[in-house]
Amino acid sequence: RIKTFRRWNVKNLSILIITGYSGSGKSTALAALEDLGYYSVDNLPVELLPKFLELPMERSTEITEFAFVMDLREKGFVTKYQSIFESIREKASAFEILFLEADEETLLQRYSETRRQHPLAQDKRLLEGIRTEQAQLADLRKAADRIIDTSHYNVHELKAMILNVAKKRLAVSSLTINLLSFGFKYGIPHDADLIMDVRFLANPHFIAELKALNGQADTVKDFILGREEARLFLEKYLDLLDLLIPLYEKEGKTYLTIAVGCTGGRHRSVTIAESLFNHIHTPGRRVDVTHRDIEL
Repeated sequence: RIKTFRRWNVKNLSILIITGYSGSGKSTALAALEDLGYYSVDNLPVELLPKFLELPMERSTEITEFAFVMDLREKGFVTKYQSIFESIREKASAFEILFLEADEETLLQRYSETRRQHPLAQDKRLLEGIRTEQAQLADLRKAADRIIDTSHYNVHELKAMILNVAKKRLAVSSLTINLLSFGFKYGIPHDADLIMDVRFLANPHFIAELKALNGQADTVKDFILGREEARLFLEKYLDLLDLLIPLYEKEGKTYLTIAVGCTGGRHRSVTIAESLFNHIHTPGRRVDVTHRDIEL
C-alpha cells in the first residue's frame, strides 16, 4: 500500500501545553493524556513547536489532540514561549496552558523521595532552586488558562484530575469499555477486568431450530431473554455496572474489559454481551463489543 501524506491543519487541532514547577507531576499528567489518545511529547523545545505542526503526516491519520510538556529544562524557554504561544493560539481550534504547581514542603519531600536533581539547583541548595523556578515562571503562571495545585494528590488522584480536565475538553468519557463474549471451552480471556459466567441460562444449543444460529439472531435472543431468570439477572448486573463504571472513571482507569462467557461462546454470552452494549453505549461513551468465539 502506497502511503500518502498531508500537513496538519492547525485550525483543526486542539493543543494543551503542560508546564509548571519541577516535581509538580507533569510527567504523570502527560502519561494520563497519552492513555486518553493525545499525541504526547515531553520536553519539546518551544521554538520547534511551530515546525512540529508543519510536519507531514499520513493522510489516514485522525489525531487532533496534542499535549506538550514544556518547562525550564529548556534554557531559553522563558524568553521564547510568549510570542510562539500567542501565534499558535490564534490559529488552533483550541489552545490551553495547564500550569501544575505544589507547595515548597511537598516539592522538597518529592525530591527527597526520588533523589532526582532539580534543574535549577545544580550549584545551589534545593530550596533555592525551587524558589528561582517560581520567580522565573511567575509570568507564565499568570498567563495560564488553568492552574492545578498537586500538593495533596497522589499519582492516581492526579491522573484522575487530569483525565477529568481532558474529558471536559473533549466532551467524551475518558474510559473505553470493551465488551467481550467468549466460550469457556476455548479458554478464559486473560485481559478481562470483569468476567461473568452465564452458563446458568437456558442453552439454545439444545434446541434444534436454534443450534445453527448465534446469539445475534432475534429468535435466539427471544429464547434467552424471554425467561424470567435472564431478565432478573440483567436487571441486577446492569445495576452493578451502573455503579462500577463511574467509579472506574473517577479512579482514572482508561480501559475496562467486561467479559461474558458461556460454554461455546456462540449463543448465551453473545446475546448478553449485546444486551450490555445496548445499555452501556450512550453518547460520549466509547464502547466496543467483540464476539471472540462466535464462529468456532
